Amino acid sequence: MAYISNMLSDLKFDSKEFPSVIVNDGSVSSLAAAQQWVRDNRLSLQRELGETGALLFRGFPVVDAESYDAFFSSFGYDNFTYKESLSNAVRINHTEYVFTANEAPKDVEIFLHNEMAQTPIFPSIISLFCEAAAEQGGETAVSRSDKIYQQLHEAHPQATNQLEELGIKYTTQMPADDSPESGQGRSWKGTLGVEDKQQAEDKLRKLGYSWQWNQDGSLSAQTGALPAIKTLADGRKVFFNQIVAAYMGWKGAKENPTSVLCLGDNSEFEREFLNSIVDIAQEQAFNIEWQDGDVAIVDNRLAMHGRLPYSGERKRKVLVVLGR
Repeated sequence: MAYISNMLSDLKFDSKEFPSVIVNDGSVSSLAAAQQWVRDNRLSLQRELGETGALLFRGFPVVDAESYDAFFSSFGYDNFTYKESLSNAVRINHTEYVFTANEAPKDVEIFLHNEMAQTPIFPSIISLFCEAAAEQGGETAVSRSDKIYQQLHEAHPQATNQLEELGIKYTTQMPADDSPESGQGRSWKGTLGVEDKQQAEDKLRKLGYSWQWNQDGSLSAQTGALPAIKTLADGRKVFFNQIVAAYMGWKGAKENPTSVLCLGDNSEFEREFLNSIVDIAQEQAFNIEWQDGDVAIVDNRLAMHGRLPYSGERKRKVLVVLGR
C-alpha cells in the first residue's frame, strides 16, 4: 500500500491504491477556492471514496476547526453530531459538528474499528483533520473492511459464515462520570443523552439493550444482536464491527472475551478466530503519517480506523466530523 498523488488539474485515481491521496498543486490558495473545488469535483471524489474507502487531502488551506468545518461541509454530507451519537469515548466539541477524535492518553492505542459499530446508531462517514501532528507516532491506521472480510472468509469460512448469520452482541461499561483517561470513558448520562436512571432505562429498552446497574454507579449494557458483516449496495461484503477494538482494548476482554463479546445467540467466540481477526485487520492496515493541515474522509462501512500511541512535547490535535 502506498500513497498516490493526484494533481488538481488532472484528477485521476488508481482504485488499487489505499488510501487515495489528493495533493494541492498550489492552484487552490484560499478556503473559498477549496470549497468550490470540492463542489466541482464532488461526484468524482464520492465515487473514489466508495471504491477505496478513504481519501486524504494534503496541502489544502485548512488550518483550524472552523475552516475544517467549512471544508467538510462542501462535500454535502448530512452531519451526525457527537451529542446524538452513542459513542462511549470522551470528546470535546470545537464547533457544533467538529470535536476531538478521542481524549484518551497518548500512550493508549485506539485499535481498529468501524465507528460506533458497537451501537445500533452509527455514521456512514467519518472525517479527520490534523491540526497538529505528534512529534513521534500518533498515526491513524486505516484498514479496508472488504479486504478483511475476503481474507477472513478464506482462512475461516465456517466461522465467518456463522458470524454473518448470527451477528454479535457487545457489552459496554459506562462509568457514572466521564473518565478521559479511558478510551471508552464517557459517562452513561453522556453516552445515552439522559439525566437520570429512568430515562437511561427507557432509552436502552427502546434500543434493544439489556442492562445492569453496578454498585459504583456505573452501567453495564449489552446490545441485541448487531450485524458484524454487511453487504454494500454493489454486492461487496464488508467486515463491519468493533471486534478488534473490543477484544484488544476493552477492559478485561483479553482475559475473558465473553465479558465484552459474544455471538448473537450468546455463544462464545473461539479465541483462535478472534486472534486471526486481529492479525488480518492489522496486516491490511495502512498508517497515515499525519502532516499539519491534512484532512481524511473515510467511508465508515468500507474502512476501519484506529490511532497509534504517540510521544513528544508537542500536543497531537486531531479533530473529527461525522456524516450520514
